[in-house]
Amino acid sequence: MISIVDCGSTKAEWVFLEGDKIVERHVTNGFNPNFCDINLLSSITLENIIQNIDSKDIVNLYFYGSGCGGADNVTKVKAILKDIFYKANVEVYSDILATCHALFGNESGIACILGTGSNACFYDGEKITKNAMSLGYVLGDEGSGCYIGKQIVHDYFYRMMPDELSRKFDEEYNLSRNTLIEKVYKSPQPSRFLASFAKFASENIENQYVLDIISNCFNDFIKYCVNPLGKCENVGFVGSIAYHFSNILKQSFENQNFNIKKIVKSPMDGLVDYYVKKSRLSLF
Repeated sequence: MISIVDCGSTKAEWVFLEGDKIVERHVTNGFNPNFCDINLLSSITLENIIQNIDSKDIVNLYFYGSGCGGADNVTKVKAILKDIFYKANVEVYSDILATCHALFGNESGIACILGTGSNACFYDGEKITKNAMSLGYVLGDEGSGCYIGKQIVHDYFYRMMPDELSRKFDEEYNLSRNTLIEKVYKSPQPSRFLASFAKFASENIENQYVLDIISNCFNDFIKYCVNPLGKCENVGFVGSIAYHFSNILKQSFENQNFNIKKIVKSPMDGLVDYYVKKSRLSLF
């Protein structure tokens, strides 16, 4: 049996394959080694996965995770997983490579993530040859749910939000400055908290103020993350923000002479196809 894990900062999806059939599928809390205690991954796995799966049955485990782009984090995550799935060959990759495999398989393209955070890269069909600069949720993550949420709460507290929307926001969240500061500067996952306000944008998407915010956020993503990668015919997206704001996203990219080929909410189905095809090819 093989396992494929797509682990973002907010949630993780675990799929277990026997041949080309999915035998188990679970969704757990997410994990990012840049912002979380490394032992949290162990707790998530032991409390949610090992209750349903016998770890010794796993032959290969492919873990794609946010925050797993650097060698140090890969080593730490691999050690945690290897301790649990002790008979498995464990491979740990970045979440952006999951996007490449899910969107393009063995074809080339610009692969983009727009979820809680954001990222982009150029993939040549085998490997990532160029990465967008990634500065995290404080200085970067352009176009992401966190980036949108920061703009929403910024304008609310600075009284730049239109009055009718400000009243709606107040009724829905009753958010004080003290609570905001506590959540952003002292909670373990501030990016997830900030990204939660993208829901408010989605609920009020017909308002021109909200449309302008989303468009500007996506334009920033193009400017800072996509344009430096060069022009490419294949551009694809994975992530809840790309999925739920797809019409605005497509328009923003068309205005910059890019053509989006594919937008999917989650990479998992594409990853399953990728490994099933890979397994079949290995038989010949």
